Amino acid sequence: MASYIQAALFESKKLWESRDKRLDGLPLMSSPLPSIVICLGYVYFVKSCGPKFMENRPAFKLRGTLMAYNLFQIIFNGWLFYELGRYGWLSGNYNIFCQPVDYSNSEAAMRIVRAGYCFYILKFIDLLDTLFFVLRKKNNQITMLHVIHHGILPMTLWPGVRFVCGGHATFFVFLNTLVHFVMYFYYFMAAMGPSYQKYLGWKKHLTTFQMIQFITVSFHSFQLMFFDCDFPIAFCWWIGGHELIFLCLFINFYRTAYNKEKKPISPLCNKTQIAKKNL
Repeated sequence: MASYIQAALFESKKLWESRDKRLDGLPLMSSPLPSIVICLGYVYFVKSCGPKFMENRPAFKLRGTLMAYNLFQIIFNGWLFYELGRYGWLSGNYNIFCQPVDYSNSEAAMRIVRAGYCFYILKFIDLLDTLFFVLRKKNNQITMLHVIHHGILPMTLWPGVRFVCGGHATFFVFLNTLVHFVMYFYYFMAAMGPSYQKYLGWKKHLTTFQMIQFITVSFHSFQLMFFDCDFPIAFCWWIGGHELIFLCLFINFYRTAYNKEKKPISPLCNKTQIAKKNL
């Protein structure tokens, strides 16, 4: 038994030595445990503690807060998309089929590392989406899809940021920031009030855009099964698997939200409507 424990400790120490040391000393990077605790606390709050706290209280309006928050998200995601494009996927230096991690301290490599870490921190800020639902008593919007999508990302992103902050894995981040840029622009318009509702008829297309993202990233990740690439294949399985899970959840949401068949009008209803017109 002792030998197994020693072997496990040796392997964990060996794994830890392979970390990206450029992230040493940054908040939440020393261990995955803080991320796990925050995510579990988030689920408990939004599914139990928060709704109970608001049960006998009036809903908050938060219009100004939501506008400021969504504007922040637009700017932050736009900046991340720019950074990952200029120094990565749109720079001409990244290969779409195989991109190893650049562990150097060059300007481009460090800009990618900074963007990757900021994206990870942003996933904790994204948890405020659900907090606002709770405070506004929009409990019907705290769906399984919403909670899973927000609740597992911070802790599942930790290994990628800690060990492979750059290279092939950042394609997912690159596309995701673009999707969120568009998504929070939609939310910003929605927060501006009823007079802007006529400009919000493209929510269905936004969901389609999100699903296209999942499909694209899955193909990009799993292609390393067929290419010899100096990038850990386990992380590609990790990313691709997550994208497929989210794709299934979003397909189910799409069917529920947008493919509701209209109930056929019965002959009795038709006769009633005709009689009303003749009155």
